[in-house]
Amino acid sequence: MSDYTKLEKCLGYQFKDKNLIIEALTHKSFKKPYNNERLEFLGDAVLNLIVGEYLFKKFPKSNEGELSKIRASLVNETGFTKLANEIKLGEYIFISTAEERNKGRSKASILSDAFEAIMGAVYLESGLETLKPIILKLLEESYDKINLDVLFSDYKTALQEITQAQFGSIPEYKIEGSYGPDHKKEFEVSIWIDGQTYGTAKGKSKKLAQQAVAKIAIKKLKGSK
Repeated sequence: MSDYTKLEKCLGYQFKDKNLIIEALTHKSFKKPYNNERLEFLGDAVLNLIVGEYLFKKFPKSNEGELSKIRASLVNETGFTKLANEIKLGEYIFISTAEERNKGRSKASILSDAFEAIMGAVYLESGLETLKPIILKLLEESYDKINLDVLFSDYKTALQEITQAQFGSIPEYKIEGSYGPDHKKEFEVSIWIDGQTYGTAKGKSKKLAQQAVAKIAIKKLKGSK
């Protein structure tokens, strides 16, 4: 049996049932009678709840729309991959030889799913109150600040990494126009990658519009793979 001591130390949690951690780390490509998809499903639901409660308490003056945006910036593939890398989860995942050759250990989809599964496994074994401090500690260690602008900036950073890898270039943002009175102005920004446009988005500032259109471009690029 593999040694999960380092991983458990990073989590600050020791599994009583080692079969549970094995299941959580087993990708469907590994061809076992079990995989981590059910635990991933559970983990996703629990993470939404814990992060939602955390933001509710952290930002007492934020409205539902703002809280939803911040949570969406954290509870997604990019966010979970960031947390998975914080605990070096890629080193422990069971994947097929083909996935190994395709650099599966560093794939965002595989890392994100395994992270959700591990969190689902902790919840299943020890409940919400044990899992909550593990998640919150990882969040605070992974993000210098948690607020709307800082988290949105991850979309631009993530997109730049994708475009540099795929096209060898960085995205170009163009302001297409601004609308409304000065106190309630809205900006429209388009995004161009390698000579092609990947969408437009609006925001209350140029910065927010850029983040919104970067998110659209990420979805399009991932969908075209």
